[in-house]
Amino acid sequence: MSETTTISRPEQVRMGNEKLIRLTPAAGQKLQALIAREGSGDYLRTAIIGGGCSGLSYHMKFEREPKQGDILVETGGARVLVDSKSALYLRGTVLDYSDSMVAGGFKFSNPNAKASCSCGESFSL
Repeated sequence: MSETTTISRPEQVRMGNEKLIRLTPAAGQKLQALIAREGSGDYLRTAIIGGGCSGLSYHMKFEREPKQGDILVETGGARVLVDSKSALYLRGTVLDYSDSMVAGGFKFSNPNAKASCSCGESFSL
């Protein structure tokens, strides 16, 4: 994605920056490959939902369009959508990716989490 890419988005979508969420180059490359393979949408929605062994869980899915009230962050060569409620929990988070056979996959590093489960998919404040 070039810096001159024009993004069509609803009027009520705000532009965010990497202070909210940042993808490492490895995560960005993997997301670009998944977006091309899946064909489910050009945006990654990252959200916090209730559940998991620590109380809150990370949720990711592809979407075709931003929704009203979303925050759009261009990072790591990808476009990430965050709803305003999840943004409160994600501020400062780094999303990384490892293709290691042991403990591989996407990993969130969230400075707001006070505790997290051993799998790294849920956390508490």
